[in-house]
Amino acid sequence: MNSKNKLLAFSQSIPDFRLNRKKLYPSENIVFITILAVICGAETWEEIEDYGVVKHDFLETILGLENGIPSHDTFNRFFSLLKPAFFEEHFITWVKSISNNYKGVVAIDGKTVRGSKQSGLKSAIHLVSAFSTENEVFLGQIKTAEKSNEITAIPELLKILDLEKAIVTIDAMGCQTEIAQAIIEQKADYILAVKENQKELYLDIESAFLIPSKDQTKSYTTEEIGSGRIEKRICTVIDDMTHLTDIDRWKSINTIIKIDSERFIKSTKQTQTATRYYISSLPCEPNKIAEAIRSHWKIENNLHWHLDVSFREDKSRKRYKNAAQNFSSILKLSLKILLNESISTEKKSIRRKRKIAGWDNHYLLSLFDF
Repeated sequence: MNSKNKLLAFSQSIPDFRLNRKKLYPSENIVFITILAVICGAETWEEIEDYGVVKHDFLETILGLENGIPSHDTFNRFFSLLKPAFFEEHFITWVKSISNNYKGVVAIDGKTVRGSKQSGLKSAIHLVSAFSTENEVFLGQIKTAEKSNEITAIPELLKILDLEKAIVTIDAMGCQTEIAQAIIEQKADYILAVKENQKELYLDIESAFLIPSKDQTKSYTTEEIGSGRIEKRICTVIDDMTHLTDIDRWKSINTIIKIDSERFIKSTKQTQTATRYYISSLPCEPNKIAEAIRSHWKIENNLHWHLDVSFREDKSRKRYKNAAQNFSSILKLSLKILLNESISTEKKSIRRKRKIAGWDNHYLLSLFDF
């Protein structure tokens, strides 16, 4: 099945929670038009309707459009009623069908959709997402009321993921014994950042690296020369767990890790330094651990950055029922399609690809191997 048919099949698989008397437009038409419109730059329900109207003749060759283009209210109502768990389950299945094995590092991190805040509510919705850093694939998300609820959301997210043989990386909010155990039960490994929210653990690790034994310590150093800066990182790993006071609480813990980073800014001649600590179920392999920790930041740099800069997710004002969470999944699906594009002979930004897709139907179709 080619990518076009897979996308059509994906659109047809999404359940429709509208009342039967409200189903003038097939759900697959609504989903398919929405995805194409978002890829081509649409950011609101009104703009999605506009895209459908302008591209009516083009869309009719694919979908039929017996009753024409749905109104913006119809798009809004459909995605507001759609249960996010159903949508994300089908999305993940579709991503697997067009992607290679996404084992490797799975980074988990949270992001607040700032424009989703409604008057009278304390905060905007917060989404905890999983991201395959090697394939740059969004794997799933859970909605929470606010960032502090990540601790309860992460175990729920882990339940819907296939993590066998993956390395799961999470920031300090996820450094919880229950989360470590859940990852191991999925036959995966973990690297969890440690900060002072786990004060006893943090102090134990800090003390362990004050006078480390050479027999129990291995290190790996990398240096990167970028635009106007030089960065050096030293990953030091200890596999002697006697340094930890309460080791039995942490399922399958094998190593404690220190990352020393040094950044020299050429323009200011200033040097910035930082030290971060982690625990892991991985064996004492500092090069592997260092690469996994470094790749964790792809969820910020390659996913969250694109969502905010290329798709302007933080400016989204979708607030009714499930609309914000479902639209976030649509943005991530669209991003994956654009990242998959491989026909260009020159490197293009995501924003540039979106504009070309809106201008050129042939280029848009090529994204799906039509």
